[in-house]
Parts: sequence; structure tokens; C-alpha cells
Amino acid sequence: MAIEIPPPGTRGTKAPPSGAVGRGLMSLLRWVHRLTGNKMSGQPLLYLTTIGAKSGQPRTSAVMAFPDGNTSWLVVGSRGGTAGHPAWIHNIAANPDRIEVELQGRKAAVTAETLDGEERAAAWERITTAQPRFSGYQQKTDRQLPVVRLTER
Repeated sequence: MAIEIPPPGTRGTKAPPSGAVGRGLMSLLRWVHRLTGNKMSGQPLLYLTTIGAKSGQPRTSAVMAFPDGNTSWLVVGSRGGTAGHPAWIHNIAANPDRIEVELQGRKAAVTAETLDGEERAAAWERITTAQPRFSGYQQKTDRQLPVVRLTER
């Protein structure tokens, strides 16, 4: 299993804050989501902890989780439709053996795999049916939004 990072795009929405400001905002959002049941738009949130590709430090991002069997979840590297991929995509590619998820209070080490071809198309259909906003994110950028399967080790 490998993480293949598609090329970045040349157009997209404005990127959210990054660096210390982005990490502070993400921390605040995680706190709010935990208080409100760890859901966003009715979809469960998965807390994805990776090791920074550049920093080597743990980084946690809240992403929508789409169940894919009993011990697997699909996540999308949408970043709201920006031209660039979210940092967690680069982090899992750089440190594929150091990925952890937390979902509904349960933590697990996972492996990651980017989907392509028919498998990606079928997963994308399920994701956009459950959350049409992802179709809108795809329309905002010319990059292919990565669909990643996280499977418990």
C-alpha cells in the first residue's frame, strides 16, 4: 500500500491559514467538535494524527470519515478546493508507518492507501452522495482530490 500524491492544481479557493495560526485554529475546532459530538454536517469526524513531513512533530487534523467496512475509513484531501493538497497528505506519504486515527474516542494505528481508477470512482460516488459539498470542492480546483483509505493495523 502506498500513498501516491496527485499533482497539485493551478487554481482553487484561498488556502486556510497554515503554520502556528492554522494549528491553533485546528485545536480550537477539535475542542468545539468534541463538545458537539464529533460530527460535522451529520458526518462523523476522524482525528488523523500524522508526523510532519518537514517538522517531524505530531500533527492532528479533523477530517470527515466515511466508513469503508468495519476497520477502514475513507477520507478526502479536499482542503476546501484549494490548488494544493492538505499537509496531512504529504505527512502520510513521508511517514506511512506513523499514522493514528481517533474516531468516537477510540484510537488505532492505521495504514493509508490512495485510491485510483474504478475503486476511487466508486468511493467518490459514495462520498459525494453522502456529502455533496465534496463535489463543490472538486469544481473549485483543477487538481484531483485524493481519496485515501485508512485501514486499522
